[in-house]
Amino acid sequence: FFCRLSLFLVPEQTTMSTSGGAAISSEQLKARYIGTGHADMTKYEWATNQHRDTMASHVGHYDQLSYYAVAQNESVGRVRARMLEKMLEPCGPPPTRKKQQEQSPSS
Repeated sequence: FFCRLSLFLVPEQTTMSTSGGAAISSEQLKARYIGTGHADMTKYEWATNQHRDTMASHVGHYDQLSYYAVAQNESVGRVRARMLEKMLEPCGPPPTRKKQQEQSPSS
């Protein structure tokens, strides 16, 4: 009983490890993989990365791609081409950025 209870008392680990067992920090992880994001990432950039990763996965796995082709009653080539086109702007055109320029008061 005490052994089971002690599992709940152990704090969560904040470091991750690689397949070789070496510890890796979140900064190293973000430097290695672009899609993990950063603090200044906008909602649009995050959503675009997610959609592109999803489409790349669908195109890269032939079984999944053929499933979508059968469900849409289209050829595999057309579905692949449509998904590749969607990867260009998966969330539509990027929003316009508003520049916040601080104006100093004139005296």
